[in-house]
Amino acid sequence: MTISLTLPTIAGEPELLTLNETGPWRRPDGLIRSRKVYAAAHVTPKVLGANTPGAPADIDWDATLAFRRELWSWGVGIADAMDTAQRGMGLDWSATQELIRRSAAEAALLATPERTVRDLLACGAGTDQLDPATVEPGQAGLDAVLAAYREQIAVVEASSAKVIIMASRALAKVARGPEDYLAVYGALLGEVREPVVLHWLGTMFDPSLAGYWGSADIGAATATFGRLIEAHAAKVDGVKVSLLDAAHEVALRAGLPAGVRLYTGDDFNYPELIDGDGTHHSDALLGIFAAIAPAASTALQEYDAGRPAQARAILDSTRELGLHIFEAPTYYYKTGIAFLAWLNSHQPGFQMIGGLQAGRDVNHLVKLFRLANTAGLLMDPAVAATRMAGFLTTAGVPSEVLITEGAGA
Repeated sequence: MTISLTLPTIAGEPELLTLNETGPWRRPDGLIRSRKVYAAAHVTPKVLGANTPGAPADIDWDATLAFRRELWSWGVGIADAMDTAQRGMGLDWSATQELIRRSAAEAALLATPERTVRDLLACGAGTDQLDPATVEPGQAGLDAVLAAYREQIAVVEASSAKVIIMASRALAKVARGPEDYLAVYGALLGEVREPVVLHWLGTMFDPSLAGYWGSADIGAATATFGRLIEAHAAKVDGVKVSLLDAAHEVALRAGLPAGVRLYTGDDFNYPELIDGDGTHHSDALLGIFAAIAPAASTALQEYDAGRPAQARAILDSTRELGLHIFEAPTYYYKTGIAFLAWLNSHQPGFQMIGGLQAGRDVNHLVKLFRLANTAGLLMDPAVAATRMAGFLTTAGVPSEVLITEGAGA
C-alpha cells in the first residue's frame, strides 16, 4: 500500500508527498542499561475542556497517563511535571500535584526491586505556586522561595519519584548574587531524603531566568553551579543542563564529581553528547525523546548491545526533526511535541492547555510532518496522513489522501 497526501509548499504550489514506512523500531525487554534516560512528557487537555489562555488546566487524565505507559514501554524513564508539561505555560500547581500523584501511581504498578519508581519517574519541583511579582530581593523573598520549593519537594518525595529541582523565576528575581543561590539550594540539598537532579534551564526556554546562578556570564554562572555541586555531591544524582551549548556541556561533564551524572537537556546536540567522547558520555533528560521515543529506544538498545556506530546513526537520523521542533522561539517546542503525539494517535485532538497549540504556524507544522516522515516516526502512516489532511483543510489549505494498493496487497 502506498499512502500519499498533498502538502503546501513555501512556493505556493501543492506537492504530493509519498509517506515512508515506519522505521524498524523495537521495544526492549526492560529499561535501557547503557545510559540513564528520561523522556520529558507533555500533558493532554480535554477536547471539550476550557483550556483557554489563563484558564486552569483541564486535563484528559486517561490520554495523559496512556502516553506515559507508551513511553515506559520503550524502556525509558519519564521526567514529569517539567517544562515539557507546560510548567509556567499553562500547567498550574494544583494540576501539577495531581499529575505527580497519578504518574507515580502508574509507575508503582511497573516498579520492581531492579526498576524502582525513581528509575521510572522523576518529577519537577519548583516555585511556580509563588507569583514572582509578589516577592522582592532580600531575606523575605528568599524565605518565600525556600518555602515554595519545600512544599513542592515534599509532594514529589511523598510520591516516591526522583526529585528534579527546577529553576525558579522567583529566585531569579529575588537573588542578589551567587551567594543567595548557594544559600537556597544548599538548604534544600541539606534537607532532601535522596539525591536529586539539579536543572539549569537556559533563557531560550524561559527568558525570565536571565542571570541564573547570579551572573549573566556563563563562565561565572558555571563556577557557582560547580561550587554547589562540589559542596553537596552526595545529594546530587545528576545535573540537567538545557543551554543548547554542546561545548559547555562537555566541559562541565568532565569536571563533575564521581557519581554525578550529566543528563543532557540539549535537544540540538544530543546524538554526539549521548554518544560521548571516548572518556565521558551524557545521560539524557530530553523533551525530544517524547517525540522520538521509538527511534531513541532502538538506538539506546544498540548501545546496550555494544554497537555504538549503529546507535549513533539512528540518533543522527532524528537530529533534523529535533532542530526543527526546538527552533526559536524555543519555548514553543511543546506545540510540536503535542502535534506529533496527535498525529500518532496518542491524544484525540490537537489541543494544548492554555491554548498553546497556537504557538507554531501551519508552515512549521507541515515541515514537522515532513521531517517525522523522513525519520520514520509516523507510527501509522495512514492515520497520520488522514489527520494531517484534516488539519490542513481546517486551516484553509485543502489536502487529500491518496491510497494506492500495491501488487499482492
